[in-house]
Order: sequence, then structure tokens, then C-alpha cells
Amino acid sequence: MAPHPGMDTDAIKDKVRKDLLDLLEGVRGKKNLVIEQSLAGPIGLFVKFSTLQDYGVDKVFFLENDNLDASQKNVVFLASGEKANQCIAIAGQIKKLQQTSSIEHEISVIWVPRRTLVCNKILEEAGVLGDISVEALPLHFIPLDHDVLTLAYDDPFTDLYLRKDPTSIFLAAQALMPIQHKYGLFPRIIGKGDNARRLMELLLRMRSEAAADENAAMSRRGMMPSASIESLIIIDREADMATPLLTQLTYEGLIDEMFGIKNNQAEIDTSIIGQAPGQQPKAQSGAPQQQSLKRKIQLDSSDKLYDQLRDANFAIVGPLLNKVARRLAGEYESRHGAKSTSELREFVNKLPGYQAEQQSLKTHTNLTEEALKYTQTDIFNRILEVQQNLVSGSDPSSQHDTIEELITRDLPLPTILRLLCLESTISGGLRPKDLDNFKRQILHAYGYQHLLTLHNLEKMGLLVARTAANPFYIPVGGGGASESKITNYNALRKSLRLIVDEVNEQDPNDIAYVYSGYAPLSVRLVQAIIQKQELLTLTRGLSADAPSTSSAATGWQGFEDVLKSVKGETFNRIQKGDEAAVKARHMLTGSGKEKTVVVMFLGGITRTEIAALRFVGKKLEGRKRVVICTTGVIGGKEVVGAAIEKGDFGKG
Repeated sequence: MAPHPGMDTDAIKDKVRKDLLDLLEGVRGKKNLVIEQSLAGPIGLFVKFSTLQDYGVDKVFFLENDNLDASQKNVVFLASGEKANQCIAIAGQIKKLQQTSSIEHEISVIWVPRRTLVCNKILEEAGVLGDISVEALPLHFIPLDHDVLTLAYDDPFTDLYLRKDPTSIFLAAQALMPIQHKYGLFPRIIGKGDNARRLMELLLRMRSEAAADENAAMSRRGMMPSASIESLIIIDREADMATPLLTQLTYEGLIDEMFGIKNNQAEIDTSIIGQAPGQQPKAQSGAPQQQSLKRKIQLDSSDKLYDQLRDANFAIVGPLLNKVARRLAGEYESRHGAKSTSELREFVNKLPGYQAEQQSLKTHTNLTEEALKYTQTDIFNRILEVQQNLVSGSDPSSQHDTIEELITRDLPLPTILRLLCLESTISGGLRPKDLDNFKRQILHAYGYQHLLTLHNLEKMGLLVARTAANPFYIPVGGGGASESKITNYNALRKSLRLIVDEVNEQDPNDIAYVYSGYAPLSVRLVQAIIQKQELLTLTRGLSADAPSTSSAATGWQGFEDVLKSVKGETFNRIQKGDEAAVKARHMLTGSGKEKTVVVMFLGGITRTEIAALRFVGKKLEGRKRVVICTTGVIGGKEVVGAAIEKGDFGKG
């Protein structure tokens, strides 16, 4: 049997699509689909509504709306099996349907990504378990793009760091195991952080269980180290909480900051980007006019222009758009030079492509103009100045006057909290006196319900008081696997060169371009493994004792002392298989082929970090391919939003 090719993310999409459609096909005839709202977006990434209709779906209802009708005999519920409240809602709607409908319905429940004992118990206690058919859809990783996979799990950041719920770690292990089944074991699992270590241990346990199970899907191939995957790198978000709190400065990151991007889509006001092509503005009053105020646009590599722009620093997006506009104008004018019918036919064939690119250019030009207005405001620049002063090592207390002024100007609470949490994270906490002062100002300005918000931030370790027990300026640890209790940015700023003074945003030569001078610590850690020689040269200059072997063979070597300043445990685990089988595989596959490095961000990754990892991947092109896996895509709003109390207990 021929060896597997490199890791194919499209195959993952095709499999989950087939699994879902097979389950729907198993319910014969027309059916109504009731879907959990948070699953609708992820499922929309790999299957269209028209395809669901081909498989018998008549109407789609959101579970949260509780508005299911009895128009079809068959009803299919699709919801997360990890959440008890969804199980309770489904049990309630099934009972309501049975009591109010004159039809005897055939009801199916599909749990994502697995069927749980809790959900079984809830359905059993409601008295409906015996009346329904129960299935599971193993929907784990969903490709956001050809190089990015994310879990189909709602709000893993809040669960992991606020509720201390390890479900997302287990689901990440379940999502990574099929990759090992198909391509072979990760030859080396390297990582940083306590949760990252838990994930590594879960993978090892699942491998042992699969090996012990004679009927397991893991074949002999799966029990051998992969010939196409070089390593799995796991980064716990806790190791670098400062990066997601910063304002993202790539084009995609800035759109996310301003409008929010979810499941590769952003909802933008039509006053900014205009109506959809072929759609005329509606003059009627009422709901239709309200709906036309927002328009969803697709933001992924299917839009060739967006693919060029998304990872660029926003400062150079204007000139890039100008260049594209001139090229399109030139190509369009070339029709006048067509002398033969064949040349004219060729132009007509290309016309739909020109029109699509022209529409994309118009959309992104409008978005850029809106973003330009935002980035030129005094508020934006004051916020950016505070952030850059904090990460560059300026005295944190010198920024307090600006933060206090922003509070008095009634800026949104998440903006204020991001600045305070950034200072706390970088400085090992705020001075108790300063922290008490800011807490008092927040409660007075935004309401006393935010006592709970401040408590949540403290629980997550994002906004704490600096104490003698929390020595920031001295790296903690030194022995064993467990190292620093906090991330010492002061030490790392120099040892990993997190601040790069001169950044060429037009033609970048370092990942620091994504934050206009700050290199994300999380990506520097990845570079310490897969770009070891380049990082050693950047941070220490060329030296005779720099490792000469490949970075994959040396794990964290060369950066052991640096890692003591990063929060959480450090590990480097080699997975071995049958020696004879491994030798045979290497003889069959050779060693010159480009290998895949899987980088797993546990707790979430920002769009700017994705841009930085893609930059690293381009530098390694031909030798290594970087595939990014994550529990979810996050930003500063999601980080502090996890802690913000939504209830209103009145303002003081």
C-alpha cells in the first residue's frame, strides 16, 4: 500500500460532511432540522443549505428560539452533547411536540461531537429517551482554511480558564487522534504549559487504549511514527496571555477588532460596503429594510484579493489595493487592443473573473477606508500608545493617567479591561494601591455588577495584585518539569527579542511586523523549535556552539534557560514504534520530502498569530509545512468578555 501523502485538511472537511449527510439520509423522507445556534456557523463551513435540502431537510429552526412546528413527521435535533442546558431544551421541546401535535413524530437526536452520559440521563428522566433515536456526529476539527483547523466547540476559552472545565482538552485530544490514525504517530510531541502537558498525556493514554483494543481503528501504520508529519507542538494560551490583549494590526485582525469575524464571515453595515451585487436597495419600511442594513461577507482564501491582504500589516493595505486597482484597469482596457475574434473571445471568458475581482476590490477598499477612519482617531492612537509602552518595558505607572482619562471618557469597558489586564500580565500584577484605585473607578463608571467581572478576571489570573509571593523580576523555578508560575516578559523581552525596533512592514523579515514592532511570544516559542538556528542568530548572534542538527531533532535545545521564564510545564516526548517497521517506512518514503509541523494552540489563537505562523511557514517552504490547529480563534474582546458580567444591578 502506498504511503499517505502530506496532511490533507480538505479530507477532514469531506469526511465530516459525509458523516453529517449519511446521518440525515438515515432519516427517510422530509424532515425538519432543529440546530443549536452555535453549531450553525461551523456546519455552514462545509455544507450548504441547498445540500441539506437535497437530503430531505424542509425547514431549519434554531433550538434556542423554541419555535419548532409540526409540519413534518420527521424531526432531527442537532446539538452539542457537552452542554446540559441544550439537553434540557431538547427534552422540553420533544415533550411539547408530543403533547401538542396530532401527528406521531419520529424524532432523532444527533449529539456533537459525542453522546454523553449526562445527556442520556436528562432525556431518560424527562421520559423521552425510549421514544427517540440517538446518534453522534464526531465533528471535531473544521478547516477554516487550507492551513487552519478549529474545534467545533463554543467558547472553549471561558470553559478552560474561567470555569476550569477541561472538556476542550479532551476534545482536542479526540480531534488529534484521527490524524495519528491516518498519518501515523506524531514522532515528537513538544509543548509548553500545564494544559498542554495534560493534552500530551491524554494523547499518550488514548494511544495505549487504541493499542490494547484489538478492534481499534488504529492500524499497524497508525502505531508507527508518521513519515509525513514531523512533530506536534502544543502551546497553552496561559503561557502568553499578553498577545491576545493587544490590538491586532494585520488587515484581518483589524477587521476582527472592528466588526468581528466568525466562521470566516463578518457582518458589515451596507452603508460601508454597499448592497450585495445585483441587489437593489429596498425602499419599503419595516423588517425587510432593517435586514438590509447588515450584509454578511465571506472572508477566506476563496477571495483571491483577501488572501493577499489578510496577513499584511494594515499600514501597507492602501498601496496594495492601489496596485491591484491599476492592474485591473489595465487588463480591462486591453479589450480595446483585441484585434481578432479569438482574442475578444478570450477577454469575454475572463470577464466574470474581472467582475468578481472588481467587486472584491470595491468591498475591501470600502473596508479599508472605514478602518482608516478608526485608526486615525485620537482614542485609537492613545490606546495603541499605552499598549506599545507596556510591551516595550516602560514604567507601567506612567500609563495610569491615560487609562484614567479613557475611563472618564466612558470608553467601552472591554477596552479599559484589556489595558489593565495587559499591564497586570506583563508586570506580574498591579501594585495593590493602583489596583484598588482602578477597581473603584470601574465600579463607579460602569456599575457595581462588575464586582463579579473583577472577581472573574482575578480568578483567570488576568488582573491581580503584585505581591511578594509573585516576584516578577526574578524568574521562578529552575528544576524539574514545572517551571515558572507566571510568564516573565521582562526577561523574555531580551532573551527572545520580543521587541524589534526597526520593522519593515512593506517587506517584513521578522514576525514582529504583525504588531508593528512586537513579536508574539507564543510564535517565538514555535520558532524556538522549527526555526531554531534563525532565532538563535536573531537573539544571540551566530555562535560556534549553536546547534548544527535539524531543529526537529533537538526539540527545545538551546532555549532551556529561556523556558524557565515562561509559565507552565515544559515537555518534549518522543513516540516510537516497531523499529523494523519504522526503517521499512523510511526506505519507502525517503527523507527529502516536505514534512508537516502541526502547531496546536490550546485555549485559542488570534488572527495576528495565525499571520505570524504563516510568515514562518513561508520561510520554511519546501522543507516544512505548518498546519495550525486550535480550540478556537479569539481576540482581546473574547479574553476579557469571558469575565464580564452581563447582568445589570444598577450603577452607583
